[in-house]
Amino acid sequence: MASRGSDHREFLRRLGTIPVHGLGLSVDIHAPDLASLRRILQERQVPPAYLEVFRTTSMALASARKEAGDGLLTYHGEGLWVTQPEMADSTAFGQEISEAAEHLLLLQSAWLNHECATKSLAGYYYGTYLPPLYTPLSADVVADNTRLIQGLLDERCRLANGSTPLVLLEMPPLTYFVAGTMSIPRFFRVVGEQAPCGLVLDVGHLWTVYRYSGAHRAMSLTRFVEVFLDEFPMDRVVEIHVAGLAIHESHRFLATRLAGDRRDDALPAWVDAHAAPIPTVLFEMLDQILGHPQLTSLKGLALEVDTKPVELIAEEFAEFSRRYGALFHRLSNTAQVVPDDEADSGSEGPRSTAGTQVLQEAYDRYARVAAGTTEPAGAEWSQNTANIQELDRYRSVYLPYEILHWGGKVEDMFVESCRRLRECGVSLDEFVAFWFREPRPLSGTYDFFLLKVDRFVEFAREVAPEWYGIAQREAEELRCAYRFANKPSIPVHEG
Repeated sequence: MASRGSDHREFLRRLGTIPVHGLGLSVDIHAPDLASLRRILQERQVPPAYLEVFRTTSMALASARKEAGDGLLTYHGEGLWVTQPEMADSTAFGQEISEAAEHLLLLQSAWLNHECATKSLAGYYYGTYLPPLYTPLSADVVADNTRLIQGLLDERCRLANGSTPLVLLEMPPLTYFVAGTMSIPRFFRVVGEQAPCGLVLDVGHLWTVYRYSGAHRAMSLTRFVEVFLDEFPMDRVVEIHVAGLAIHESHRFLATRLAGDRRDDALPAWVDAHAAPIPTVLFEMLDQILGHPQLTSLKGLALEVDTKPVELIAEEFAEFSRRYGALFHRLSNTAQVVPDDEADSGSEGPRSTAGTQVLQEAYDRYARVAAGTTEPAGAEWSQNTANIQELDRYRSVYLPYEILHWGGKVEDMFVESCRRLRECGVSLDEFVAFWFREPRPLSGTYDFFLLKVDRFVEFAREVAPEWYGIAQREAEELRCAYRFANKPSIPVHEG
């Protein structure tokens, strides 16, 4: 395994090939409408210096590349679950890494940004990210997986300027709870000591760490940010994200289910919410972050705006540009320090398997605790670095809403089937219980919409076999519509 020094030199060597990207927007190709957004921002004379686009079809990304002309585009990947010890052994890994390389080439992206989180956990599946177990063994596995991904991109993804995309790990948000035996900033420091990756620091995610790690009970927000940044490897931060925060919509519909909710009224129960306005407190935190002396590798600063109304994006980005435009004028005139020696690639060497079984067992417990099928037990749930005071909020409110609404509302997807089930006295609450009743290995790539379609048909067959045919028919209509919306990719040639 490469040493900390060689990993950091290798990181700096890779960083030296990446131009300053400036102020940007992180978007979904399909929302907001990019043509309207570009027009409005041009009219306001605040065009973004780059766009970071989320994973979608190759055809859609090729279209985005064509429309952007010579503009900088970067890529936010999905499906490479770096936190999981079985990542490289999964049947989908080869397909996922090939797709990522294809997309990076299409966009000519200088980096692959990927959440250090997962939606696929020990045979259980979620619609939104769950953070890793913050333990030393988990950090080792994340580093192993990150080095593996970087090595494969080096082999398959040579960009036009001769470089290869740098893997960036994004610190994920907390949604009401955290489990682990080490602090979050220390976790990322350990990862950086073993892998030549960069990091993405999301300011809203950092606020959720303050809120749901219990830190807000012990210190002010300003003091928390100071302490966190001093332990976090700030010299690896290549990009910073800022997005909205809001009370999750599930509470409007399901709050009555949360028996014994331990509400803490000192701070709102905000979660990461890209469609929501950005609260002022996040810009106050950003000002503190940008003043940190170890923030020496920053290349991009982006608002995350997928699903946000175009007019609100334009208003926020205009203010964002006014407030931070000068930052990258200074950086553009600052030479990057690139080491003269050619460090050994951090991706070389055999992938460690020590402790894999132990971590797999810990993630199996994690999945079942998060789903509410077992209660927290073990060191990762009981030490000071864990915080489970609002775990029931996640399990009783957020998670049922996620299964029934996220990525497609079940009642809208299976209209006739759900009507028939209601007539039989079957509640969709039973579908949530069915979803997490047992682990189910995934044979292909992760797609939450298609998982939901398949699982609902299985559920209907079990609880109301007389209506199974109706569920099958509706499922096939959904699959056909989905295939039409996600047309085949176009061939891409390396260059």
